[in-house]
Amino acid sequence: MGITNLFSAGGVVMLPLLAFSVLAVALIIERLRFWVKINTRQNRVVREVLNLYRLNNVVGAMDKLQKNADLPIARIFLTALELEEPNPEEFRLALESEAQAEIPLLKRFQNIFDTIISLAPLLGLLGTVLGLITSFASLNIGDVGGSRTANVTAGISEALVSTASGLVVAIFVLLFANTFRGLYQRQIALIQEYGGQLELLYRRRYERGDKAYASAR
Repeated sequence: MGITNLFSAGGVVMLPLLAFSVLAVALIIERLRFWVKINTRQNRVVREVLNLYRLNNVVGAMDKLQKNADLPIARIFLTALELEEPNPEEFRLALESEAQAEIPLLKRFQNIFDTIISLAPLLGLLGTVLGLITSFASLNIGDVGGSRTANVTAGISEALVSTASGLVVAIFVLLFANTFRGLYQRQIALIQEYGGQLELLYRRRYERGDKAYASAR
């Protein structure tokens, strides 16, 4: 069965299912590009920044972060490092608040994916009901094998095709939505890990500064 015949057989619900499919593919491509960018660059950038900061090269670390400001972790680090002489508590709060601000970007389109996953099977079920209504409306016991048999067959075809199409769309989107959800959870864990490493380095640097100031006095 060709694509045109498939859509014709599926009935009216195939149009919103097609719209959902096109929308889902576009959003999935955007999310794939987003996560590939993060996973290919983030670890290297964080290692370089932490090494620079460990060597007290704060300017070099900030310059590296600014060059990679399209990464969420770089914006989180920059927010904390750009504070003027914060104490460790203020530094930690800056990291945490910016991490919270990045969450909507990391979870972007998740609600749309969930909506498509929920609605696609329901649209398929609606197509099933409409197809069965068409079949029963065309059914005439006294005309078995007659002219109305084609209408009964078309109604059953609509019911089956629409159900299958709704399930296919939902399953396809569900696979990617769960993948992105897993990447989000992993990213949150990495942000906490990297933020903790930077906070530890800052606390050591801050304590050394206090000791040096006390010795000078």
